Amino acid sequence: MSKVNQSTRPEARLAKGFRDIEAAELRGLNDMTGKIREVYERYGFEALETPAVEYTDALGKFLPDQDRPNAGVFSFQDEDEQWMSLRYDLTAPLARYVAQNFQFLPKPFRRYAFGNVYRNEKPGPGRFRQFMQFDADTVGAEGIAADAEMCMLAADTLEALGVKRGDYVIKVSSRKLLDGLLDAAGLAGDENAARRLTVLRAVDKLDRLGLEGVSALLGKGRKDESGDFTKGAELSPAQTMEVIGFLERPIADSASNPVFKAGVDDLLQIQEICKAAGYDETRIRLDQTVVRGLEYYTGPVFEAELTFEVKDDDGKPVRFGSVGGGGRYDDLVARFTGEKVPATGFSIGVSRLQAALSLIGEKKAKALGPVVVLVMDKGEIATYQRMTQALRNAGIRAEMYLGSSGMKAQMKYADKRNSPCVIIQGSDERAKGEVTIKDLIEGAKAAAAIKDNKEWKAARPAQFSVSEANLIQEVHKLIKLHQE
Repeated sequence: MSKVNQSTRPEARLAKGFRDIEAAELRGLNDMTGKIREVYERYGFEALETPAVEYTDALGKFLPDQDRPNAGVFSFQDEDEQWMSLRYDLTAPLARYVAQNFQFLPKPFRRYAFGNVYRNEKPGPGRFRQFMQFDADTVGAEGIAADAEMCMLAADTLEALGVKRGDYVIKVSSRKLLDGLLDAAGLAGDENAARRLTVLRAVDKLDRLGLEGVSALLGKGRKDESGDFTKGAELSPAQTMEVIGFLERPIADSASNPVFKAGVDDLLQIQEICKAAGYDETRIRLDQTVVRGLEYYTGPVFEAELTFEVKDDDGKPVRFGSVGGGGRYDDLVARFTGEKVPATGFSIGVSRLQAALSLIGEKKAKALGPVVVLVMDKGEIATYQRMTQALRNAGIRAEMYLGSSGMKAQMKYADKRNSPCVIIQGSDERAKGEVTIKDLIEGAKAAAAIKDNKEWKAARPAQFSVSEANLIQEVHKLIKLHQE
């Protein structure tokens, strides 16, 4: 048989910005999405799944002015030379779906969706090009009650996932506040578009830089600790004071123009609705510093923030901050229909939130793997398979060892699978109608306390024999013991 030319072999490598997700994390992910789904369905949202691929012009947001539309999205051409792209969020596909099916949908239309989204952006620590989102959206409701409901949904979802009250806050603001502020500061008009964006980005950094750092970014600019200089918005001192005053004053005291006043009225109504439903300011709080979705949010915006601080594996403090957010986007469906369709939604960054939840309290014990039935006699494969199937039929995760190695290697395999126990039946046990159960978890604990091989052999830790008839009952008891 000829050998494969080594130079033609592909290199086994992971695509840049992507990651493999293994069994333990996937189990946690499935548990987490199940809890989120329960809350969303309790609020009356219905599931909808849209494709991972859309025509590029339907996505709209990241399209650059160039031949290949691949800035921000992953794109390719189909057989008709039409550009197609992987979705970068779950909202743009929803807008396309609503526009395409508008006449058939109940109004308002309430849907939830979860799945992977893709960003053709520079990856970094904890920042991947593929990640999961879980969204809920109400399309066709212009009343502010729909926005208030999204804030309550966000709070209930975090609590369902185990985040305690006091460890999170839903912060609420409005694009109308920011638009009114920029008008008051003399930054209206297309000629000031770039400066407006710089101002909003500066406001968004308040938590990290404080008022002094924001003031520098509103003016000439700021040099960070590494020596890098970020150019500022170059506002005048009067304009800078207008923005800083906005950040310092209570929201209700800042209605300086009609646009701003409309935003304040919306927020006070959201606050009233939430309080009436039992959500006080410790859970849902007005905060004018929230800056989200500069490209398409048109009204209230909200952000789910974790406020607790934990330590990572190196003992360094970690604060996760925002794990989700959303807002009102009344213009997105209009891209297709030409008619304004009111909409509001909330999205959880599932991967980021899962990482945060794993650090709450004590580390969770590693999930148990399957019970492994060892093959001691290859002539009795049918017997071992019958035993394995009996365990499965009783609701126990189980597998028969399918390799060709001896007992020592089979035990190592069971350890790697994090099996709670192995089932052993050689000719002696078979003659007596018994099996041996070896508790691998208790065995590992006992082995750590045993000093020499002689003591090990005398103790034979966590190993006991039972009749075949009692196998299922004893395995159930052992698994329950390790799950408590």
